[in-house]
Amino acid sequence: MEKSDRFDAAQSSEGRYRLLVEAITDYAIYMLDRDGHVTSWNPGAKRFKGFEAEEIIGHHFSTFYTETEREQKVPALALEEAERTGRFEREQRIKGYAPEEIIGRHFSNFYTEEDRAAGLPRTGLQTASRDGRWEHEGQRVRKDGTRFWAHVVIDAIRDDDGKLVGFAKVTRDITERREAEAALQAAQGTMIRSQKLEAIGQLTGGVAHDFNNLLQVISGNLQLLRKDIAGNARAEMRVQNALGGVARGSKLASQLLAFARRQPLEPRVVNAGRLIKNMDEMLRRALGGEIEVETVVAGGLWNSLIDPDQLENAVLNLAINARDAMNGEGRLTIEASNAFLDDEYVRQHDELSAGQYVMIAVTDTGTGIPPDILERVYEPFFTTKAEDKGTGLGLAMVYGFLKQSGGHVKIYSEVGAGTTVKLYFPREMASEDTLVGAPTGEVQGGEETVLVVEDDDEVREVAVSMLTELGYRVVKARDAASALVVVDSGIPIDLIFTDVMMPGSLRSPDFARKAKERLPNVAVLFTSGYTQNAIVHGGRLDPGVELLAKPYTREALARKIRHLLANQAQRRVAQGSQHSANEKSFKDATVLLVEDDDLIRLTTTEMLNDLGCNVKEASTAQEALKILDEHPVDILLTDVGLLGVSGLELARNVYARRPDLCLVLATGDSGLKSEAARLGAILVVKPYTPKSLRQGLEQAMNKRR
Repeated sequence: MEKSDRFDAAQSSEGRYRLLVEAITDYAIYMLDRDGHVTSWNPGAKRFKGFEAEEIIGHHFSTFYTETEREQKVPALALEEAERTGRFEREQRIKGYAPEEIIGRHFSNFYTEEDRAAGLPRTGLQTASRDGRWEHEGQRVRKDGTRFWAHVVIDAIRDDDGKLVGFAKVTRDITERREAEAALQAAQGTMIRSQKLEAIGQLTGGVAHDFNNLLQVISGNLQLLRKDIAGNARAEMRVQNALGGVARGSKLASQLLAFARRQPLEPRVVNAGRLIKNMDEMLRRALGGEIEVETVVAGGLWNSLIDPDQLENAVLNLAINARDAMNGEGRLTIEASNAFLDDEYVRQHDELSAGQYVMIAVTDTGTGIPPDILERVYEPFFTTKAEDKGTGLGLAMVYGFLKQSGGHVKIYSEVGAGTTVKLYFPREMASEDTLVGAPTGEVQGGEETVLVVEDDDEVREVAVSMLTELGYRVVKARDAASALVVVDSGIPIDLIFTDVMMPGSLRSPDFARKAKERLPNVAVLFTSGYTQNAIVHGGRLDPGVELLAKPYTREALARKIRHLLANQAQRRVAQGSQHSANEKSFKDATVLLVEDDDLIRLTTTEMLNDLGCNVKEASTAQEALKILDEHPVDILLTDVGLLGVSGLELARNVYARRPDLCLVLATGDSGLKSEAARLGAILVVKPYTPKSLRQGLEQAMNKRR
């Protein structure tokens, strides 16, 4: 083609189209004859298909289809539709315009109003004119006004003399790609944060273990000292202040363990709404009179299986954070409602399953959290408060507790407007447990022999001193292997009090198992400031395991040991007792026996049957209440130390509902006599014999007559 011809062609519509096609490298554009043979081939086609023009022109376009598509006659169907309708498309048009609607209009119509105001269309043309090409990713506007993400390429088109005759513009809809990239980045960010928090959790868990041992030494010595200074008011005050410091340190260690997901939880089936309402007075005292507190609980709230004490701590921590963010003045709203987390939501969050949840939201009207630090708020010791205003462990504790409970925490915050923290707990279908407070009464000791196993010398000596002061005979060992030698020596041992985490090849749980093989009647009580999954799995104590967390008080140690020894003694009596003949006075009495130890329940049932009683059995307070609702019962005989809801709380509940029912409490703690008297109940001290059990039942029946 001569130069003049090229110039004429460039000025004609057909020529401009040909130059456009030849300039495009980002799309394959080629022409077919009526039978489907390739008659033209642009640079974009060469780039995408891989054929040179001379390799493909004249060949049938079905070459570009798969074998399956050719078998399904897709190429032929495409030609038929194009001949019939004038076109064949395998995808929807990106911008929504028909040719007659857009040809002749300026391409800036596709840009957003803000991009047009910024001069982006002009910049694109100027760059392409100067450099030959302009590439850009941004939002574009469809005919219907909706926006989409686009990758745009503008190439300059020049004739043979280099004169600019126009531009070739190619737009690709990359919305799905951008969304996928954003989702991937979010997932990677979540994974990195999760790994970071997990690593910090491992560190803090170990620190908490050592810290709890130190606290145990300090606490134990202070409690022993308190007896020596009785009557010295100033000294007593100082010891009490020091014990208060130990309590604060213990709380800090507990928060560290909660964050590390190493806190042994004691989950109960609770209604979070009822629990929150019961916190109202506590919250008002903690927050002060200048903060308005509103609690909103949705109707029909589901139950959750959670540790109620830890949940109270979590809500209280969030409320105190909110108080500080509001500078002591504002509005705090606590809401509880049912929620469903769908697949789309859980895909964006680590270790979370779709399903039904109970949601608790704590909202304040405070200063809010800046976006750049929002991702760090769960890190232990990270805080935006002044040095003397917080430890930076509140949200860390909440995070760990939620994760360990199979739940989820999400924070929404706007600077200057306030913050909402949402806690999600999985729904539990079981009925709600009745919660009970700590037992009261005089601390009891004993004369049994206790083997103390503890690798920390100071902690061991404190435990030995406490137990000796309580009247027990004490044997000690510094590790599990040494303790097993003591067991094999033949020394009579009633209870083993052992730390969970100790150095050496023999693990503490394995030692306990070997000891019980040699001494079937020995009781075992574990203690630790950090269990590291030795006796805790899934965040819960293994079945049949008894644990006293460090730092423990003298009173807590005394009660726990008395409870275990009483139960163990009851098992021995049950195994070796020769039951007496039937007593006719109990012939018609129906006794509801509530005992969570299978062996004790079995043998006590035999005793009661031999006494002529009709026996109904339950292992929990919930089972007992159901039986009472469905069957006539004359006597309730319940162990005080039930797992979950205690027998004492069960007796209180029954006394309120059925004052005519005879109540008998079985326990190893004789200090509960005053509480039993208030309920009109008879106390049967473990280990009971058929004779002492019969006497207790007779007293209970005579009391009600």
